[in-house]
Amino acid sequence: MSDRGKGTESAGGEAPDSESASESETYSNREIRTIALAVIGGVFFGGVATGVAYPTLPLLDEHLLISAVMLSIILSANRIARLFMNTPAGSIIDRYGTRKPMIFGLYTQALAPFGYIAGLYTPAYVLGTLPIIGEVSAPGIVFVLARLFWGVGSAFVFIGAFATITYVTTTQNRGQWVGYMRGFDSLGFPAGLIVGGVLTDLAGMEIAFLVGGILALIAGTIATLVLPDVHAGTDRDSARIRDIPGILRERPAVLAIGYGNFTIQLLWGGIVLVTLARYAEVHGMQISALEAAGISGVVMALGVVTSGVTTLFTGWVSDRMRDRSLLTVPAFVAMAVGFLVIAYYPVLELLLVAIVLIGFGIGMSAPALLAILGDLTPGDELGRMGGVYNVMGDIGLSLGPLVAIPAVESWFGYQWTYVLCALLVVSCLTVVSIPLLRDPAVSTTTVNAD
Repeated sequence: MSDRGKGTESAGGEAPDSESASESETYSNREIRTIALAVIGGVFFGGVATGVAYPTLPLLDEHLLISAVMLSIILSANRIARLFMNTPAGSIIDRYGTRKPMIFGLYTQALAPFGYIAGLYTPAYVLGTLPIIGEVSAPGIVFVLARLFWGVGSAFVFIGAFATITYVTTTQNRGQWVGYMRGFDSLGFPAGLIVGGVLTDLAGMEIAFLVGGILALIAGTIATLVLPDVHAGTDRDSARIRDIPGILRERPAVLAIGYGNFTIQLLWGGIVLVTLARYAEVHGMQISALEAAGISGVVMALGVVTSGVTTLFTGWVSDRMRDRSLLTVPAFVAMAVGFLVIAYYPVLELLLVAIVLIGFGIGMSAPALLAILGDLTPGDELGRMGGVYNVMGDIGLSLGPLVAIPAVESWFGYQWTYVLCALLVVSCLTVVSIPLLRDPAVSTTTVNAD
């Protein structure tokens, strides 16, 4: 039976209001499975489409002759757009339900890869010169616009998926289904990494981007055909990004969860995915016919496969623990060790080991944090709190690419950049793990399942 409105504490430590309680619904195991699989199908193909671009985009400066700063802006544009769209998207989902916003998000994402192709064929006309950025070219502007479309769409997709899964599940099975959602999203991503890296080396960037666009359209089509509508009707005021500091002050558990998401996204999506192709190139790594792009695609895919498989397992495990936050301790330790290995042992074999450790840590911590957020959030605030969670992650995702390339090439070098990454992960033990372990609301939301 669903626990929405049955006295589950909110993320601020207060019981949900009576209106939320009156709107609670009960879903059978069969209904939960059907709804969850529909969501998983959409995010899986969306993950594949996302992964296709990553081995290729960090090499655009060589192809388009743009500056490193302009490349960083292109890589960050989608995260910045999603950063500002998260809270409006969450409010829209709370008010109108999840189906239409998710479909809109998936089709909006599909515009981005076709925008990349347009950027490749845009004449390299210099529009002007800006301080710090340098020359601003027409192809660079096209890529920035395409990435902005991707960011707007992905805000609706992630928050809609989180709200749907959380609303129909209970504390006894939420970790399992959140784990499946995150896991299959993650497992779609490495397929895209491999396809993108290999196609770039063997057939060119255009083909890689075209495949990404087609897969994104498939994701939207799946959602249109089978996605149900749940969780609609709140009359709460729309949340704004400027409201987030106040929300975090009132809800310390959300602040801890958000910091964990910030760190994970900053280091994985913002540092590793941006620098790995260059790391492989600098250290002369090669596998058969594959060079920097192909190797980075394969290595990143290994990390995301590890993360995805771990997520599938640890989500189920967390449902059988009195406190899901216990999982974050070994997770953060594994991630820190992985970054130290990358920093001090730049050989392909140990790079693979390090990526597995980082993927294991992400796969153990991310679903636990997201399930805890769902446990603590009343039903009519799922979109709102999902938006806050996503904003924290997107701050990391936006900041990471802006600093990653200058950090490894100008500021610290590869070794010290990855050492600093390890230290940031260690900080999560005190900022995330300890506060959540000490929070009585967190330790009592999860009930051991027989």
